[in-house]
Amino acid sequence: MFDALKQKAAAVADRRIDGLFDDAGRAGDFSLSALGMLFDYSKTQIDADIRAELLKLAETAGVEARRDAMFAGARINETEGRAVLHTALRNLDAAPVVVDGQDVMPEVLHTLSRMEKLSEELRASDVTDVVNIGIGGSDLGPKMAVLALAPYHDGPKCHFVSNVDGADIADTLAKCDPARTVFIVASKTFTTIETMTNAASAKAWLADKGVSDAGKFIALSSNVQKAGDFGIPAERVFGFEDWVGGRYSMWGPIGLSLMIAVGPANFRAFLSGGQAMDRHFQNAPLAENLPVLLALVGIWHNQGMGHGTRAVLPYDNRLSRLPAYLQQLEMESNGKGVSMDGADLPYNSGPVVWGEPGTNGQHAFYQLIHQGTRVVPCEFMVAAQGHEPALKHHHQLLVANCLAQSEALMRGRDLDEARGKVAGLFEGAELERQARHRVFPGNRPSTTLVYPKLDAETLGKIIALYEHRVFVEGVILNINSYDQWGVELGKELATALGPVVAGEAPTTGKDGSTAQLVDFVLGHQG
Repeated sequence: MFDALKQKAAAVADRRIDGLFDDAGRAGDFSLSALGMLFDYSKTQIDADIRAELLKLAETAGVEARRDAMFAGARINETEGRAVLHTALRNLDAAPVVVDGQDVMPEVLHTLSRMEKLSEELRASDVTDVVNIGIGGSDLGPKMAVLALAPYHDGPKCHFVSNVDGADIADTLAKCDPARTVFIVASKTFTTIETMTNAASAKAWLADKGVSDAGKFIALSSNVQKAGDFGIPAERVFGFEDWVGGRYSMWGPIGLSLMIAVGPANFRAFLSGGQAMDRHFQNAPLAENLPVLLALVGIWHNQGMGHGTRAVLPYDNRLSRLPAYLQQLEMESNGKGVSMDGADLPYNSGPVVWGEPGTNGQHAFYQLIHQGTRVVPCEFMVAAQGHEPALKHHHQLLVANCLAQSEALMRGRDLDEARGKVAGLFEGAELERQARHRVFPGNRPSTTLVYPKLDAETLGKIIALYEHRVFVEGVILNINSYDQWGVELGKELATALGPVVAGEAPTTGKDGSTAQLVDFVLGHQG
């Protein structure tokens, strides 16, 4: 499937990216401005011929038809028989979205209205802290977004507990006043073991502090009965349908913590940004479509050039959780080994996604990116304007670092230039040795996304951009981006191991390694 792309990659493997800028129009021809943002992919090996081949791949894979089917409510999550309609949660125009003959928008907007009502009540009350208890998509998305929109916080302080490690909830609750704290329990089924364990501990904490748990809990769940069994009345339960996947869910009830932190108006601006990207994705031609081009760059680097990883590098400290969020979004969605028809994939699927915010990463892993033996395509992003006018010089330095890193990755430093750096300090063989340590191979690809300012609407655009990027890559790879069977096996085994680790059941039937590890743990637990 990717043979033609690989042939083109082999043909340009030794070509210098910086040499492509001999064409004065290179930057403009290989960048796209849309929705107030600029996406620059000119610092890659992609030329007009390669771009045409990539667009052909998208057309042949049926990206447009599959996109239209998704927005129309078709069951494109074929292994689970579900529609994929997180986009409906940000459909503020209320245009009908039909699933199985029923328009889902009235219920979506009713839930949004209920969220706004409760949010305003909490923001007007004496509640000082809100603790969101969830894991995976019920944690990573809202945690990332709450941090990203810190300048807009004017509600109770939001905390997030996800890890079943007791240290997580213990350290979080140590910061809270039990009389003025409310808990959000986020689990679609209300059975997620980590979440329910932490929720039970939160309830026990209140009891230990002599505080009634009445009115202290909110459930984000489709299981009203189990939430009721826990003591949460139906009016404080916010459900969502099975056509909303966990890692795509913060546009709805899972985003309640964000709404409480920044207010309903800013939350609607967040939804509006996502909806704007939806409309762009639906209507822009493939060659002028931000999610499509971002996806095609990813396909080029992974399936074409054979680079199995990419680094997401936001030069925005408030986006420090974005790489972790995108790890789940991309790797849980496109980390698959079989095609839509169940056959083994004859090629690699999604890449390893990782990263940290700049400039911190420059003093950590950029060494490997610049001089390591593996090429790591980088995705930079930065705001043109910061939120701290009194610290404008900080932001200028931040932007300078971001742009300098992408330039340095492309240009590198050859041996002659390196010799010049150490001339006069060393002589002969030692000069040569020292110079070689200062050589940067360069020719390392990167993209840059620039946006005006990180506000709620812009954040919505960025998150929706990456969601649709995942969709496009999944269609081209011929995989289902919307199931996640890979998380199930570990859960099943952990449930079975629970009594064993507690010393209530033997290790019979377990492999020697697992049995040995259990014995060690039990021995040190007394």
